[in-house]
Amino acid sequence: MIYAVIDTNVLVSALITHNSLSATAKVVRLLLEGGFVPLYESNIIEEYQEVLHRSKFKLLPDIADAIISYIKEHGIETSRTAFQELMPDEDDRVFYEVSLSVDDSFLVTGNLKHYPQTPKVISPADFINVIMESQEE
Repeated sequence: MIYAVIDTNVLVSALITHNSLSATAKVVRLLLEGGFVPLYESNIIEEYQEVLHRSKFKLLPDIADAIISYIKEHGIETSRTAFQELMPDEDDRVFYEVSLSVDDSFLVTGNLKHYPQTPKVISPADFINVIMESQEE
């Protein structure tokens, strides 16, 4: 099974795009189809709630709530593994530390520059490739 922490920007992008073939839309579709197991922690859920309900995104609250509920229901709540180094964006620390808590998990983000550059941190397009390759095995 593939495990991943989904950065909030991936969810926002997927929900506001008009392109159902975009990488972010595909990641959310794979999430809802059980293509991977989402990892989360209470601070991540709080950020999802706050950001996905911002009026500027004009997202339907029911859709935002359904995705958050799905993540909580089908994902794994895990603790954070402390990362001692400074991060480019300290607000994103929780996402990286949760990804560190499960071996071989990924952090899927559209903001690669906000995180340490490791094979664990990947773009939505690269994550889709990982999932497709795992299905071929």
